[in-house]
Amino acid sequence: MATRVAFENTCEIGVFAALTNGYCLTGINRSENFYSVFEAELSAHIPVIHATVAGCRFVGRTTVGNRRGLLVPNTTTDQELAHLRNSLPDSVVVQRVEERLSALGNIVCCNDHVALVHPDIDRETEDVISDVLGVEVFRQIVGGQALVGSYCKFSNQGGMVHPRTTVEDIEELSSLLQVPLVAGTVNRGSDVLGGGLIVNDWASFVGLDTTSTEISVIENIFRLSGAGGGAGGQLGAQGQQSNIVTNMRSSLIDQLS
Repeated sequence: MATRVAFENTCEIGVFAALTNGYCLTGINRSENFYSVFEAELSAHIPVIHATVAGCRFVGRTTVGNRRGLLVPNTTTDQELAHLRNSLPDSVVVQRVEERLSALGNIVCCNDHVALVHPDIDRETEDVISDVLGVEVFRQIVGGQALVGSYCKFSNQGGMVHPRTTVEDIEELSSLLQVPLVAGTVNRGSDVLGGGLIVNDWASFVGLDTTSTEISVIENIFRLSGAGGGAGGQLGAQGQQSNIVTNMRSSLIDQLS
C-alpha cells in the first residue's frame, strides 16, 4: 500500500527519508508527525531511526543502502556514524565513502541485488558499493539523466523510471535489473521520482500531492496491491503493464464521471 505523507510543508519526502527492507531513516523534524507515519506502518517489521548527516536533515539524498548495508558520505561526523551503527541491526554494515559526488542518494539507485550508478562515479566508490551492499554495479543514465538516484526508483519487485525514458531503454533496464519497469511520475507530474517516492518490497510512501492515478501505477508496478502480489511473482512485465493501463483508465473514468 502507498501512503501519502509530507515533511513540514514539502512533498519531497525522498529527500528527508530513506527506506529499505531492513530499516528506515528519517530526518529530524520540528514535530513527530513525519516520523510517526513511518513508525505506525513499519515499526512492527523494521527499525525506524531518526538520523542526520553532517548535521543536516536530508538523509534520503545523502545516503544509499539496502538490507545488507548503508553508505554515508565523508561529511558524516563520527557521532552520527556511531549513532547509525548502534541503532541499525547488527547485520547492516555502515560505511563512510570518500566520494567527490557526495549526495549518494542522487547518484546511486539500488535494491538488494543490483545498483545503477552515475557514469562519473569513482572506481573505488563502485568497489565499496559492490562489497558493502552485495550488489552488481552498472554505470547508467536514465531518460538522458545521469542522476540515476533522482530519476529512477526500484525495489526487488519492480521499478519506475523517468517519464521521458524510451521504450527501448525501459526494456534494456528491465532486462538488466530483472524486474518489470514503467515510466511514471509522482507529486502531480513531478519526474523527480527519488524526491517524491520511497519504497521497499511491501510498503511505499509518496508525497502528499501524488494523485490517485499515480498511486495506482506505483502500487501495481511495485506489487504493493493484491493485483501484483497475488500472482506469486509469476506476473510478467506485459501483465503488469496491462493491469496498470486498466487501473489508470478506471481512475480517470471515476474522476471524470
